[in-house]
Amino acid sequence: MAKSIAGSEDSVVVIGLGRFGGAVAESLMRLGHEVLGVDSNAERVQKWADRLTHVVQADSTDIDALKQLGLKHVQHAVVGIGSDIEASVLTVLALEEIGVDDIWAKATGLRHGQILERIGAHHVVHPEAAMGERVAHLVTGKMMDFMEFEDGFAIAKTTAPEESLDMTLSESNLRQKYGITVVGVKRRHADFIYAQADTYIEPGDILVISGPTKLVETFANLV
Repeated sequence: MAKSIAGSEDSVVVIGLGRFGGAVAESLMRLGHEVLGVDSNAERVQKWADRLTHVVQADSTDIDALKQLGLKHVQHAVVGIGSDIEASVLTVLALEEIGVDDIWAKATGLRHGQILERIGAHHVVHPEAAMGERVAHLVTGKMMDFMEFEDGFAIAKTTAPEESLDMTLSESNLRQKYGITVVGVKRRHADFIYAQADTYIEPGDILVISGPTKLVETFANLV
């Protein structure tokens, strides 16, 4: 079943079709990728049978089973197994052994993530921690959205502070004052504006900003 998507640059195998893996698989399909879903649970396989390119029931810890599915030819693999750490680790080991070039894996905690990295996962995702961090920033109302990257860099959406109003970005000098970059401006009932030095900020404008996480947080606290 995997052979019809093998070798395609858009092909992705998602192993573990629980809440996380299912959401990833569904989003990949929506973005136009061909997706092979793999799960050991027959009910989940049935649930996703008509929603993904292919879905198979298999033991992902069995390297021979993965070889038979042709996964060594798939470009990207996402391991969404979270409830069984042993199965998660053994699946990543199997994928690494058969030579999958790009392995993403969900971690349920710091230690789990460290193990996944050491055994061959190229990208480790901590969805619960990331969501907790995002909610913590949003709950105060000072940010409308927040995303942090692994290297301490963040992008956020926040209301323009009073000191930036009724002047251009060059005049308010926000970058020099606070170490952040205004990427763009969203004005009510208007198209998104990519920020330039002469971009004029009005009351009610929403700023999309980027920079080191601590500096982004400091800037949002001005609101």
